[in-house]
Amino acid sequence: MAWDFSTDPEVAAELAWIRRMVVDEIEPLDLVKHRMSADNWRAVTDPLKQAVKDRGLWAAHLDPALGGGGFGQVRLALMHEILGRTPSAPAVFGNQAPDSGNGELLAVGASKAQKERWLWPLLDGRLTSSFSLTEPHTAGSDPTGIRTRAVRDGADWVIDGHKWFASNARRADFVLVFAVTDPDAERHRRASMFVVERGTPGMRVVRDVPTMHHPYDGAATHHLGGHAELLFEGCRVPHENLIGAPGDAFVLAQKRLNGGRIQHTMRWIGQCRRAFDMLCERALSRRSHGRPLAEHQLVQAMVTESAIDIRALRLMTLEAAWIWDHQGPAAARQAVSEVKYRGARILHDVVDRAIQVHGALGYSADLPLEEMYRMARNFRLSDGADEVHVAQVAKLALRGRRAVEGWPSEHIPTRRAAAEARFATLLDLP
Repeated sequence: MAWDFSTDPEVAAELAWIRRMVVDEIEPLDLVKHRMSADNWRAVTDPLKQAVKDRGLWAAHLDPALGGGGFGQVRLALMHEILGRTPSAPAVFGNQAPDSGNGELLAVGASKAQKERWLWPLLDGRLTSSFSLTEPHTAGSDPTGIRTRAVRDGADWVIDGHKWFASNARRADFVLVFAVTDPDAERHRRASMFVVERGTPGMRVVRDVPTMHHPYDGAATHHLGGHAELLFEGCRVPHENLIGAPGDAFVLAQKRLNGGRIQHTMRWIGQCRRAFDMLCERALSRRSHGRPLAEHQLVQAMVTESAIDIRALRLMTLEAAWIWDHQGPAAARQAVSEVKYRGARILHDVVDRAIQVHGALGYSADLPLEEMYRMARNFRLSDGADEVHVAQVAKLALRGRRAVEGWPSEHIPTRRAAAEARFATLLDLP
């Protein structure tokens, strides 16, 4: 019987190195990043990226054939728990969104020539990318309703449509665009995936949409692009820019989501731990009504709820990773949806409690909590809205169960009658 919560010593050593890199080198940079030009940011982070590559930790989510470590989901989960502490860490380790998911998509769907042109430079950090699916006037949780069209015209495809929340599109070297190519096909075979390179006539970045995370125009674009609104008006791309076959977009899109959801949730746990550390420090340091906050029952409840939530989420997520590694992605579908749904809420709640214990200081921008809070709200929408995962979990949990006629299967009088018949010779009391 194998049931082990320990970490192999060699993996523990790598995790310790990652923690030192994140805490000692990357977290301080995030405090002054906004005052650095793009050139200076590259100058300071390129040596860090090289150190990660030298350590064999660059783009570790990828298979070894793609230059990654082939770590498996459990090891990746432990790694991302540390990277989640601070926003820039994933980029220094070569697994930032949307590039990480786009790389996995291209690895599955791209031809050899397409990989040479886009995948290998992307994985090496020489190119950046964007993913464009969401549209302003269709439900993001139902991509079968998208309206952007791509029509074959000789050796080219012509794309027309309106997209938004295309992450990093303003700065990306290329955009992966989800467009309908056969509106009469089965719902999940209507759309195809195209690469549209920066500067292609007919693709226009209208703006970066201000969000709760980046509420002011331009705030998101200093080093990374924000969530762009795009217009495609007669945008002509060659047939060679089609990824996979026509109608493959839905299958390819799923390749970039599921495993990443485990990694995202572990990053949220890293954020939770950081917020929880701040909560506990404040509870022990601040006094109210003659005693530390930590001695007030309501604050104790916040500490307890947060500690339990973090532990429960971490165990759930590591179990999802274990199932993926040992039984495959299909077997892990329910567990992945469960942790994505529950994780976004736990992150929000832990950060919210930390803000509450800090009072006005927590609400201010003098602590990282207010930014963490704004980021947390996004995660109930991105990578599948809460409602999508609720439906998925319910569907999978109900699979294999059956309805009954008449009394429920646990109806005590019915079960008691069967038990009385079975043990009749032993029943000697009234």
